[in-house]
Amino acid sequence: MVNGLFAARKLRLDRKRFRWSKKEWKRRVLKLKEKYDPLEGAPMATGIVLEKVSIEKRQPYSGMNKCVRVQLKKNGKIVTAFAPGDKAIKYIDEHDEVLIVGIGGPKGRAIGSIPGVRYKVVLVNGQPLELLRIGKIEKARR
Repeated sequence: MVNGLFAARKLRLDRKRFRWSKKEWKRRVLKLKEKYDPLEGAPMATGIVLEKVSIEKRQPYSGMNKCVRVQLKKNGKIVTAFAPGDKAIKYIDEHDEVLIVGIGGPKGRAIGSIPGVRYKVVLVNGQPLELLRIGKIEKARR
């Protein structure tokens, strides 16, 4: 370690070089989120429902999470999205258009007991899933 009267340049260059050991900095500089994220860095995306699936909860919980497989319009990638709320899956059918957003887990990853699911459904055919679920509005005919 160089500390002294003329060490400023060396210290500054070391600081610059050691940035590569910081995970957050490296991901940001190499644009890894945009590169590997199915939403391509966007906060939300629309897609078409391919099928309804049930995913088993992680230990120590038991039960099934109701999810849908969605094909994104922007790039054709297929992702799994969670249908939040009690009996919400009833209001989502195959070939419906849905808007998905990140589920809000740590660093854009899955949340809680739902393994591998990083997105949740917000709109179904342009209508809020929450309002459909509580009965304020009826599902639109397409």
